[in-house]
Amino acid sequence: MFIDTAEITVIAGDGGNGCVSFRREKYVPKGGPDGGDGGRGGHVYLVVDPALNHLEPFRYRKVFRAERGRHGRGKKQAGRSGADLYLKVPPGTLVYDEKGNLIADLLEPGQKIRVARGGRGGRGNARFATPTQQAPAFAEPGEPGQVRKLRLELRLIADVGLVGLPNAGKSTLVATVSSARPRIADFPFTTLTPHVGVVFWKNWRRFIIADIPGIIEGASKGRGLGLEFLKHIRRTRLLLFLIDVTPGQPDPVETYRILRKEITTYAAELGDRPHALVATKIDQADEALLHRLEAFARDHHQPFFAISAHRGDGIEALLDWTARQLRFLKETEVMEPSKTVGK
Repeated sequence: MFIDTAEITVIAGDGGNGCVSFRREKYVPKGGPDGGDGGRGGHVYLVVDPALNHLEPFRYRKVFRAERGRHGRGKKQAGRSGADLYLKVPPGTLVYDEKGNLIADLLEPGQKIRVARGGRGGRGNARFATPTQQAPAFAEPGEPGQVRKLRLELRLIADVGLVGLPNAGKSTLVATVSSARPRIADFPFTTLTPHVGVVFWKNWRRFIIADIPGIIEGASKGRGLGLEFLKHIRRTRLLLFLIDVTPGQPDPVETYRILRKEITTYAAELGDRPHALVATKIDQADEALLHRLEAFARDHHQPFFAISAHRGDGIEALLDWTARQLRFLKETEVMEPSKTVGK
């Protein structure tokens, strides 16, 4: 199961109590108060780990608690501060508070945000000594750590998103051009989770490709699995519409229009995302369907590629074009900016 949402509770450490103590040593008259301060409670942070691509660590464990601060001691010894707690999340994690307000959008590797503040340590009685109050017999208690309920939502970060009806060949293409090994079978709804692969191509650059499953007619309105996975397409920089042109398939132009309608209904800005039409499974193609899709792309001045992931036909041309497009696309034009909204 692919885990891309989680609700957790984070509890920062309580501050340690201040100490009430008086110095008592032989030959040291009137030693006075010497109670030390309590230590600060540990903070809770979320930090981006690029090795993660899911929220699986939060599937079963829901409560995370930082260490409390130690109490102060005599001889003005301050208590040790509690250890901070760092929770690793994948790039693309959105963090919401219990009211639904966006706290942070975590994109960059190593980026972190404090989501719960540790309690301040209490002051020991040595802090309260004055000329008129030379023997204070009291100290401050430590402050409680902050408790917050958070909702985490993952939106996968990929350069290229593969869009297509079930069994259009998306998973096969990911497996062909990257080291990812998604489950592949010859029946609809094979893919129930997004799959992400890294493509290393010639001298240009590496790029990340993602298979976005579950898109059918009505997906933008909650039909099928569409709403569960459509959110992952919003961070992609380039879209490839994969359309099956084997015998018995519906009109490929109508299929393209359905896919376009679903993604733009879900998020209007996706209508302006650079994209290409890709006819798949051409080793078994119905020539009439293939030529219809090619003519449509030509008439509408859209990039068109015909591929067979099994035989490798057309893969090089597709990846050459994809790499060139990504090279000249500015990330800020199509991706949501990395931002921290609050603490």
